[in-house]
Formats: sequence, C-alpha cells, structure tokens
Amino acid sequence: MLFGALFVVTVLIAAIPAHQQKALEVVVTPELEPSQDSAAQAQPSSSSADHSIMPGMSMDEKNSERAAVNDMTPGHHDAHSQHMYMTTVRDSTADDVARAGDIVTKLRAGIEKYKDYHVALNEGYRIFLPSVPQPEYHFTSYKNGFLEAFAFDPARPTSLLYKKTSSGYELVGAMYTMPKRATEDQLNERVPLSIAMWHLHTNLCVPGRGQFQNADWTKFGLHGTIVSKDSCDAAGGRFSPVIFGWMVHVYPYEDSLDKIFAMHMHKD
Repeated sequence: MLFGALFVVTVLIAAIPAHQQKALEVVVTPELEPSQDSAAQAQPSSSSADHSIMPGMSMDEKNSERAAVNDMTPGHHDAHSQHMYMTTVRDSTADDVARAGDIVTKLRAGIEKYKDYHVALNEGYRIFLPSVPQPEYHFTSYKNGFLEAFAFDPARPTSLLYKKTSSGYELVGAMYTMPKRATEDQLNERVPLSIAMWHLHTNLCVPGRGQFQNADWTKFGLHGTIVSKDSCDAAGGRFSPVIFGWMVHVYPYEDSLDKIFAMHMHKD
C-alpha cells in the first residue's frame, strides 16, 4: 500500500499563471533571459488528470479522477480554491537562483533521451489517461517516484510532461514529487520556494460506491463545491482532506525562470 500511495502523486495538476517575483529576473545561464511579462503571485487553484489504474488505487478512485479531468484546463480555476494548498513564496536569494539554474541544467541532461517518447515507454514510463484529451500528458515512472520519496536527483523526475502532436508526443517538461508529509523546509531544500510553488490537492469528496454515473460533479471532485467532511458525508460521499503528495512542474526548455517553474507550460 505504501508503494502504491507514493506513486499516485502523479495524477492531479494545477493550472495557474506564472508566479515568480522580480528577484527571478536574475539570469541563471546565458540562455535564460528574463521574462518580459513578469507574472503575478499565484494563489491556489484546482485541476486534475488521470492515469491507468495505479498500484493501491481502487476503481472508484480512478473513476473520481477521470470524472474531474476537465478541471485541468486553464480557465477552470478558482483563484481561491479550497481544493489546493500551495507553498508560501519566500524571498529570493542568489543561492536560490543558482540552485534553480543547476536543477534546470541537470534536468535537461537527464531527460534529453526522452525527447523520443518511445524511449520513455520502453523504460517503463506509463501514460496517464492517454485516451483523454489533455494540455499535457504525464508519463510516470513508479520507480522514480518511489526513489524521490527518499532522495532528490534533478535528473530523475517522477513524471515526464508531453504535448500531444500529430505524430506522437513532444517532451515539454517534468514533474518532481514528495510525500504529503514533507514540510515546506524539506521542499525548499529540493526546489527553492522563492522560485517555484509546490502544491497539494485537498478536500476531495467523491461519490459513494455505485454513484459515479449519476453524480453531480458540480459538487463532487476537485472542482466541486463540497470542501468539508460534514458536507461530503451529508451528500453520501467519501472525503479525503489531502490526496496524493506534493508536486511541482518544471519546463526546462523555456527561456526564463518564471516560465521554467510555472504551474503550466507557457503559451505565447
């Protein structure tokens, strides 16, 4: 069960604008030019995606995630959603910027071979809900997710992020994960909280068993109005205060830190 729990961290993704502060305008490498459209500080939002059934995940849990998959598209987000908890943005330091640049450099080198998505599949990465249209598809390595619970290697993300193309998939980024018990200080040791915001998905109410087909998804799921156990119980659902684990996206092929460590891939 522990093994399964560690790897369901892949499934939900939040879409918010880039969120870096002016301090992030410091250039990390020659190709990382400051962004011209500095982003506003982000607040919690909601979204989700799904995978094939994962170890430790029941069919009901899979169905609840599938039913909420539409929440992952930008524009479906409540800036003050109670379904997501974001880490607090810290003051940036020169060391933070240097560490972020080092992460990007190592990540680029580590995932270079996965530009051919067949390589990822051959090495055991599994596509998350391949049949459901998504802005980004998560290819997840259960092995990497397990290892990330204990040690951080910037070149070894839990998930690879791909954009669907007419001929297959184009690699655009990666996702790191941590167990939900991790503290913000521990997250900061991995990816500086002045550079990126990690997020947790919270307050999930799913319909009772056998009720998925007729469920009112304006109330249930990670975009629903139910955000407390009492309300969930009253609706006959099942409540989870925190689901999965911490996650953070990185888009190493972008040209500035605010785009690289944004919650979603930058769109021109």
